[in-house]
Amino acid sequence: MPAASALDDRALVEALRRDEPWARAALVEKYEPHIERVVAGALGLDPDLADIIQDVFVRVLEGIHQLKDPAALRGWIGTLAVFTARGHIRRRRRWRWIRFLAPSDVPEVPAAPHNPEATATMRAMYRVLDSLPAEERLVFTLRFMAELELTEVASACGVSLATIKRRLSRAETKFQEAAVVDPLLRDRISGRVRGRRT
Repeated sequence: MPAASALDDRALVEALRRDEPWARAALVEKYEPHIERVVAGALGLDPDLADIIQDVFVRVLEGIHQLKDPAALRGWIGTLAVFTARGHIRRRRRWRWIRFLAPSDVPEVPAAPHNPEATATMRAMYRVLDSLPAEERLVFTLRFMAELELTEVASACGVSLATIKRRLSRAETKFQEAAVVDPLLRDRISGRVRGRRT
């Protein structure tokens, strides 16, 4: 099996289409960190994170024969990750009214070294993000949590760069307005989001 990091996307796509035994493992090794970054950035502390990442891989494997340009594999995977995360956000909002457990009653996914202050801050950030429309939330999290370039965000969302900039501007304004009234976020957020915009 070729080293996944050195494997050309065209060769990987062709191997996946031929259903070569090593190709699926190479796909996961090469793209799992990228998918996790996009999905975790969009969803935050979500107990379904591992399942959603797996759903993205299922979509990749199911659609690999429809990919027109094998060289565009990374961007296409990013788009599938965004659509999968967006679907999860919408389903979660749609079914929020039937929740019987408070978020604090839901068991957390075990994580490496626990930092209570960082966890509290992340929870506060995602509470604010939960109030944003799904499209604005995705743009904000892909840009500032997953740290994608604006052009990557536009490509992953399937819209123009101008549209992404408008959505991001609205999301930043709403996020900052909500963050300044939250004691956990006020000092940390002040000036940081605007300073990262390029």
